[in-house]
Amino acid sequence: MLLSVKNISFSYGGKQILNNISFTASSSDVVGITAPSGYGKTTLAKLLSGYIQADKGEILLDSHIITSKYYPIQLIYQHPEKAVNPYWKIKDILNENQIDKIILDKLNIKDIWFNRYPQELSGGELQRICIARVFNINTKFIIADEITAMLDAVSQAELWHFIISECNARDIGLLIISHNQHLIKKICNKVIKLQDFENINHPLKP
Repeated sequence: MLLSVKNISFSYGGKQILNNISFTASSSDVVGITAPSGYGKTTLAKLLSGYIQADKGEILLDSHIITSKYYPIQLIYQHPEKAVNPYWKIKDILNENQIDKIILDKLNIKDIWFNRYPQELSGGELQRICIARVFNINTKFIIADEITAMLDAVSQAELWHFIISECNARDIGLLIISHNQHLIKKICNKVIKLQDFENINHPLKP
């Protein structure tokens, strides 16, 4: 499956954040998206995953504009508490997406978490819940936005091994937003640098 981003632009409060961004990624790719702070990496992630709408441009899967009720591009946030309803128990958050128990087992998600609320889990535990729920039958691409930045090295390695293995097994494309250049070089086969788009009108560019 091919993800095509064509001439995407977005502005907020009169400020141009992204201007004419274009690239492609296949479901066999692990794509790194990098740029200095303030260049719109998280904004691009929200555009691709349908949380906000572009001012212009198109996002297509296999040449078809995305219109599905169940959005096929899923975003994992850096801060998992922002991605879940704090008034839902963990079992309800997972049941909303009908997650296979195999995924829960691979992520070491404990049964005793199910009757807890998000604020009753640690940040690392809640991030595992957020990772699990993007692996539903409708997902074609996953965007991971600095998702392991708050974790120790062992937990980071464990989660990235799971994510990459599961994406490969399910033919899901993976886009990784990170400031960690070692991570990008180690696991990505393609890198998109937002600062290299020369037509972007951004105050940080010389």
